[in-house]
Amino acid sequence: MKKSIIITSLLLQGFFVTAPAQQAWTLQQCIDHAVEHNLSVKQYEDAVEQQKITLSTTKNRRLPNLSASANESLGFGRGLTENNTYINRNTQSTSFDISTNMPLITGGQLPNEIKQRKLDLQAALADLDNAKESVALQVISAYLEAVCQKDLVKVAEMQVELSDAQVKRMQLLFDNKKASGAELAQIKATKANDEASLTQNRNAYMLALLDLSQLLELPSPENFDVQAPTVDDVNSVVLPLPDAVYSEALGLKPQIQAEQFRLKSAERAVSVAKSAYYPTLYFGAGMGSSYYKMEGARANSFGTQLKDNFNRYLSFSLSVPIFNRLATRNSVRAAKVQVHTQQIQLENTRKALYKSIQQAYYNAVAAQRQCVSTDVSLASAREAFALMKTKYENGKANATDFQDSKTTLVKAEASAVQARYTFMFRQRILDFYRTVNVK
Repeated sequence: MKKSIIITSLLLQGFFVTAPAQQAWTLQQCIDHAVEHNLSVKQYEDAVEQQKITLSTTKNRRLPNLSASANESLGFGRGLTENNTYINRNTQSTSFDISTNMPLITGGQLPNEIKQRKLDLQAALADLDNAKESVALQVISAYLEAVCQKDLVKVAEMQVELSDAQVKRMQLLFDNKKASGAELAQIKATKANDEASLTQNRNAYMLALLDLSQLLELPSPENFDVQAPTVDDVNSVVLPLPDAVYSEALGLKPQIQAEQFRLKSAERAVSVAKSAYYPTLYFGAGMGSSYYKMEGARANSFGTQLKDNFNRYLSFSLSVPIFNRLATRNSVRAAKVQVHTQQIQLENTRKALYKSIQQAYYNAVAAQRQCVSTDVSLASAREAFALMKTKYENGKANATDFQDSKTTLVKAEASAVQARYTFMFRQRILDFYRTVNVK
């Protein structure tokens, strides 16, 4: 066990010795990198591209199409002649044709489908922004956890330095016959415990960096570090009320925008379904020619026949719906049901957003109070430790009292660090609902 602790300590020392050469990332750098490389975000980007293709396909349906065909037919066996008799004969026929058609009137189906696809594209873009924001929130949480663990390492290092100074002092007293061996052993044990705590904090910091680096899709946490953000004065921070935040969030949050676009798309789907009630008109045009030859009969040459048989045509195709077994009526009814379903979904999303904002607000309030409380406790612990240290160095307090006072200070330092970053995270979440989408 002791051997494994020594090995871990050596590895950690090697890790932290190289720390100054590590690249310190800011929070914004972490967010930008994660959003750019996150695989879930890339999937949503593909969904956006798919919607763009669908919109382009729908728009192109307004254009005329163009097709060409060629047919070669060979006939064998008995066939009917112009004399109304059957004889055995072989025939050959060749035909060429090119044609086009385009919609003129579709009962409003095509323009409504185009508008619907545009709304679907906007919903997909909003989903993409929502995915980016989700990744940003995860990065904020992991980033602040790493920064918190980094500060806890500093607290643990300060305690080790303090213990080391006390060991040196006690060693000097022991050498001068002014302290017992038990007192020296006790203070050395305290230093060992502090070093073990430092190792644990360094382990926690390394794991926090690992979690963050994985979230950023980095190959490894090597040469990676985080830069501590600026910490605001807790007492000067005024938290906005939930209703005010909600009013801002309704016009900003992509999850709300996505559901609003889907509702408008569902309403357009009703218009698309209703278009089947109305007539449709298509325009068509084409041209072609043919060649025919019968065995045993005289026929003009291939080129002559193609010239003589050349034809052109224009056509208008009008379709008037009369009765289709109530299929159109049911399609309209189904589309209206989908509109109602989407209205419910939008309302659920709004309520979920308000609940999240409420929770974020009261979490931030609780974290702010906890931060103020721990700051007061830390100030008291520092003052008490300073007094105890003076007493201990003057021989008016024993090692146990000194250790208890130092333990209280360590806990107060750690609690203050954790409370500070917890409040920062809660505040960031609350501000998150008031900001524009992450890009």
